[in-house]
Amino acid sequence: MAKTTPVEFIRQVRNEMKKVTWPTGRETMISMIAVFIMVLLASTFLYFADQIIAWLVRSIMNLGL
Repeated sequence: MAKTTPVEFIRQVRNEMKKVTWPTGRETMISMIAVFIMVLLASTFLYFADQIIAWLVRSIMNLGL
């Protein structure tokens, strides 16, 4: 494996950074809102699934009494 000098490494990093396409502020905002909505939906689903499973377990445990 060839060794890269620190100067060459910095040069390569700069060249790669020129190729990056950064999202616009609007694209970032839309993505952020989409993530928040998905987190809200997932957390709501998991909350209700947990409540149903807890109720089922309590029901099963009470059958033995």
